[in-house]
Amino acid sequence: MGEGDSPSPLPQAGGAGGGPVRRFRPRETMKAQRLRREPTPAERTLWRAISKRQLEGWKFSRQMPIGPYVADFLCREERLVIELDGMSHDIRQEEDRRREGYLKKQGYQTLRFSNADVLSNLEGVLMTIVAALNSGPPPAPPACGRGEA
Repeated sequence: MGEGDSPSPLPQAGGAGGGPVRRFRPRETMKAQRLRREPTPAERTLWRAISKRQLEGWKFSRQMPIGPYVADFLCREERLVIELDGMSHDIRQEEDRRREGYLKKQGYQTLRFSNADVLSNLEGVLMTIVAALNSGPPPAPPACGRGEA
């Protein structure tokens, strides 16, 4: 074999030798970036309260693409999506149901709050978020299989 004749361990372009070709689905990164630059007053208020691990040490990201959707806020560790709804969501209920169904199939839980709730009852919103974060599965038993005595 010559210098350029050695077989490559990489799959060939077009899927030859690499299994079925997957279609590339672009994430909504440009939309997410625009939404981060232009937050609503309610988004800004909630972000000030949950950013920098201020909410019991939980890490949140904002305007995060998940498949074809952009989550307002996301706690990756607990797979919790927080959505803030303005008046436009009143007329988009069917779209919101499809979105929640998709997110649920991906393993995410969604909490929805109105912008008015965030602006007038931030403490109640934060308490609801903490309750959802702390209601995860119980801790695994010790590796030895016995509980503490």
